Amino acid sequence: MTVKPVIHVGVDGSWRDTGALEWALEESLLRREPLQVVHVIDEKLRHVPGWEADAVDDASMELVNDVQKYLDESPGTLDNEADLMVGQPARKLAQAAADSRMLVVGRRGLGTFKRLLVGSTSEAVVAQATVPVVVVPEYWKPSDHAGPVLVALDEDDDNIAVRAFAVAAAAERGLPIRLVHVWDLPAMYSWDAINVAGVSAEMAETAERRFANVVAAWHEKFPEQVLEVEVRRGHAVDGIVTAAEESDAQLLVLGTRHPTRVASFLLGSVTRGVLHHATCPLAIVPAASTS
Repeated sequence: MTVKPVIHVGVDGSWRDTGALEWALEESLLRREPLQVVHVIDEKLRHVPGWEADAVDDASMELVNDVQKYLDESPGTLDNEADLMVGQPARKLAQAAADSRMLVVGRRGLGTFKRLLVGSTSEAVVAQATVPVVVVPEYWKPSDHAGPVLVALDEDDDNIAVRAFAVAAAAERGLPIRLVHVWDLPAMYSWDAINVAGVSAEMAETAERRFANVVAAWHEKFPEQVLEVEVRRGHAVDGIVTAAEESDAQLLVLGTRHPTRVASFLLGSVTRGVLHHATCPLAIVPAASTS
């Protein structure tokens, strides 16, 4: 599939606060590729008692006009556009961005109630999209982080699309890439038993040796790219999120594996956990992506 040099962005009524549009505008200027901003009217609202379809449409049109004005007043001369669609938001956004460079969406705050909103929007978009999805935390600003592009990998990770996305992002920003692998103990063992038996050190050595092969492949493919490497022990989600925070990562990149459309709706627990807890912009790149 030919990828169009366009960056799609999903917005809702909180677009001024989510950070998604700010991040997308910065990426647009770095890549010299225009934005296609999309606001989706949820079709279900039309059937909610007390809601008037005309009022919903008018409010949505006003939102799109406000976004278009904001785009027109933003730096650069790219032909950025804002559009309005009707349907199921996550599905519509995924479909609209299907042949674009990436899809950018916002993520609400981490309060208990707001976290539920992640599952209904950002998580659903990530699960259904066939292109990289960048999820931007609430109130993100370009000055928030000053660290590298951090890529979380398995010890046998071969997602070529992740490599391409991360290297492009690092090159645009003049940043190093930090490759991180988090390994954990088998659930059947306790830490005490493993440490007494000396197995912990052996497992750590094995993890580092296997991950070295992954790092070697990155060096071979991108010899000019500065690479930092970290192997740490612990729970995958906590380890990835902590590594991103400790390095002040400007972007965290994860790969997903969903070779079939049905499987794409089932996000892995690590991806879902990082999506909920990452404090920097998070790019989730499907294996099928060609960007």
